Amino acid sequence: MKNLILSLSLLSSTFLFSQEHFSGISTSKRGGLLNATNNPAELANMNTKFEINAFNFSIGMANNKLTFSDLVSGDNLEEKIFEGNETVNLRLDSQILGPSFAFKYQKWGFGISSVANIKANVINVDSRLGDAIQNGNLSNFFSQTEISSNDNQRLNATTWGELDFTIARNIIDLPKHKVNVGTNLRLLFPGAYANFSATNLNGTIVNNFGDISLVNASANINIAYAGVLANDYNDQGNYNEFFSQGINGFAADLAVNYRWKDENDASSYRLNTGLSVKNIGSMTFKSDNNLSKNYILNVDNFESLDLNQFENAESLTEIEAILNDPANSAYFQSTSSTADYSVKLPTVINAYADVRLTKKWFVTASINQKVSDDSKSDFITTQNSYTLIPRFSAKWFEAYAPLASNEISGFTSGIGFRLAGFFIGSNSVFTALADSGKQADLYLGLRFGI
Repeated sequence: MKNLILSLSLLSSTFLFSQEHFSGISTSKRGGLLNATNNPAELANMNTKFEINAFNFSIGMANNKLTFSDLVSGDNLEEKIFEGNETVNLRLDSQILGPSFAFKYQKWGFGISSVANIKANVINVDSRLGDAIQNGNLSNFFSQTEISSNDNQRLNATTWGELDFTIARNIIDLPKHKVNVGTNLRLLFPGAYANFSATNLNGTIVNNFGDISLVNASANINIAYAGVLANDYNDQGNYNEFFSQGINGFAADLAVNYRWKDENDASSYRLNTGLSVKNIGSMTFKSDNNLSKNYILNVDNFESLDLNQFENAESLTEIEAILNDPANSAYFQSTSSTADYSVKLPTVINAYADVRLTKKWFVTASINQKVSDDSKSDFITTQNSYTLIPRFSAKWFEAYAPLASNEISGFTSGIGFRLAGFFIGSNSVFTALADSGKQADLYLGLRFGI
């Protein structure tokens, strides 16, 4: 298990590192497909008749323990991530928008997009438990540490592809006011999945000169995997499986957009606001090696579970083999098992308001608030974020500076630029380079309007 936690940290530093994808550029005055990923109703505001997205890429990591310099240096990550008593939370989130096309027809906007997603998470892992498994020691050569957690401690990774169909329509268009509605209908292609979780873990970790054991313990355990992530979660190539299982899921986004128009400038507005509910849906994994299995952990007073045996596990199949080992059968009682199983996407409410201060200066406030209980084992996770974005916006050039408060990583600040159809930015470059940030990200892309 230690290798999954560390590999997620190392994957973050290797990939480079956005939690709220395309923040800043997705609320740009230059409308288009990227705005529609944030709010489908925005597609009816597209500035050109046609738009082609050549390639858009966003990747980011947020955590509550490691700073950017820790990840870059790579020194003692296994010790730093488990320091203190605060539970470990880490989110790695990447999105790739492939070739995409949109067009306007009268009051309608239509778009089709190809999307690839990667999410990998460490969720509410007890630092003392992680330190015991990873480092083989606690604070002394001999010690006892009580673990009492009501959380669902999870190690989780998911990859999937999408084919998205966006439809928007203008329903009110007055000299000063405009209202659009829209939806994004998404066909989901499950790729690979891995989940290990322990709910309501209670017990005592005993360290006897490096021999780590768990006594007087109880928990509900889930282990689930599908596709290549069952075999090796350290191999970065395994995170490239996006469309391998065909169409086995559906999701939808629903949205409304209101615009207070500038009657003296048809290309601008005084206020642009939007509200959307995103990621309503789920997908089912049906690969040949699928497994989702639940156990009850029970270690009585006069028994002990050897935790050292989990130290070098590099795949969920190895962990499953340890749980099913006859030597451990007294501790893990299987309660259910299934081959095909579904996971739910993290439903999010997105709201924003873009206010024009002067002719070329704007400020945007946005909220991403999850409404699903992503502590459950069958949910893909995300984090809440609240963002303020001052912006200079001209026809061919745009510059903006996102300031955000994030559920996992705290405060971040960054910068982004657009030159015609090319854009590049980061939500957190300033806080990362200041050595205080616990989030790092990068996004860029190229698109053409005709």
